[in-house]
Amino acid sequence: MTTQTKNTQNTQAQNRQSTRAGNAPAGKTRTVLVTSASGKTGRRVAERLAARGVTVRAGSRTGTTRFDWEDRATWGPALRGADAAYVAYYPDLAAPGAVGAMEAFGRLAAENGVRRITLLSGRGEPMALAAEEALRTAAAGSGEGPGAELTLVRASFFAQNFSEGLLAEGVAEGAVVFPAGDTAEPFIDVDDLADVVVETLTADGHAGLVHEVTGPRPLGFAEVAAEIARASGRPVVYEPVSEAAYAELLTGFGLPADEAAWLAALFATLLDGHNSSVTDGVKRVLGREPRSFAAFASETWGGEAGGGGRPEEGGGLRRGEA
Repeated sequence: MTTQTKNTQNTQAQNRQSTRAGNAPAGKTRTVLVTSASGKTGRRVAERLAARGVTVRAGSRTGTTRFDWEDRATWGPALRGADAAYVAYYPDLAAPGAVGAMEAFGRLAAENGVRRITLLSGRGEPMALAAEEALRTAAAGSGEGPGAELTLVRASFFAQNFSEGLLAEGVAEGAVVFPAGDTAEPFIDVDDLADVVVETLTADGHAGLVHEVTGPRPLGFAEVAAEIARASGRPVVYEPVSEAAYAELLTGFGLPADEAAWLAALFATLLDGHNSSVTDGVKRVLGREPRSFAAFASETWGGEAGGGGRPEEGGGLRRGEA
């Protein structure tokens, strides 16, 4: 076999491998469906992909690309022609119905030729594992085609939960009210998480991997309140409450009683200390350290003149993506 023939075969093999990994054919721009694109992570992922020259379908309930997790009729049209997808399931992969939704979405993705999927999942959340596996199995296809390869990005609490969404209102009023006790959490900056997601969607080598991402060190909620107070120059305190009291508080924000009880129970389960350890997920994917909460707080509240963090559209208290 000549060197030229061997090189040609190697190139063909690499091209086949790239196609299986989800790469668009040479000369064509990848098209990525971003679900929940008005939420905390989806918005940032869409912006970063567009900045890289990727064609983005920003899926949301009211956007140009209509995508609603509660209306499966919107899924197929949004997926059609996409090479890859970022999946941020609302309200949470631990929620009732999530397994069925992931199975149906994965099947549609494979049928529509999607070759790469990145799923935002819950770190240390056993109830999310079944939903992950349902998506992985369905997206692999029936064996007649290559199917879609899945990458998992697992995260827990976002730093931006204190500046966007329901917690921001309490911060603006000077109190972080939450059923966290004295548990510490290595809060992940959503900008770091979005960078990780974009890397998994645009670079090879992440298929089948699980990336758990955290901030650089765990902080208790009292420490978080102190960091925000330090950055903003105004008093902010942490007020721990019971699970039941927090559920009652959520109903005051308009959540149905059963949903409020479920969400409060989920927080109580997750905030038992099992997620307090720090991972190197951000550094392994991006080659740099994650941003600290202090740096996030300084950027978010450092320019205040007594005002609160700006609540933005899209997002529940954790990974909820409107």
